[in-house]
Amino acid sequence: MYSYIIGMVKEIEASYIVIDNHGIGYLIYTANPYQFHEEEEVKIYVYQQIREDENTLYGFKTKKEKDLFLQLIQVKGLGCKMALPMLATGSIEGIQDAIERENVLYLKKFPKIGDKVARQIILDLKGKLAASTSGQKTVDQFEELVEVLKGLGYKQPDIKRVLPQIDSSLELEDQIKEALKLMLK
Repeated sequence: MYSYIIGMVKEIEASYIVIDNHGIGYLIYTANPYQFHEEEEVKIYVYQQIREDENTLYGFKTKKEKDLFLQLIQVKGLGCKMALPMLATGSIEGIQDAIERENVLYLKKFPKIGDKVARQIILDLKGKLAASTSGQKTVDQFEELVEVLKGLGYKQPDIKRVLPQIDSSLELEDQIKEALKLMLK
């Protein structure tokens, strides 16, 4: 599994780019291939889809874009070939906002997204997108604290619930004390 590839853009086509990395050309499907420029060195975040008859790379300019794509493809009835055009024609914030506000009309404007799939996206992702993007930043700040709390037997959702209330400038020992008090509330 690849996380990202750094290389030189050698080809730009309507649905993909080719990145040269140490003499190997990676064909990567992207939402907006024309946002890249030939002979430009780029870092592209990738998702590799392996199926019985194909091995495909999907690429993203930012980690946030990749994270949204990964969440979208978890929705029942929504595959990579439907999620990628959503990122091409909509902004990340616009898609997240539409899901949180249950805006079916906004989601239906994307290619191949009908009423049923739009409602399924809302059902599967509402409340999860904002939590995952802002929550991940909080989890990263308190990485040691999270590990200690897990070691004490606390579950990830309970830990995520108390992290925003803890002062990150405190020593680890004081953070643990504060977290334990909040867990008992």
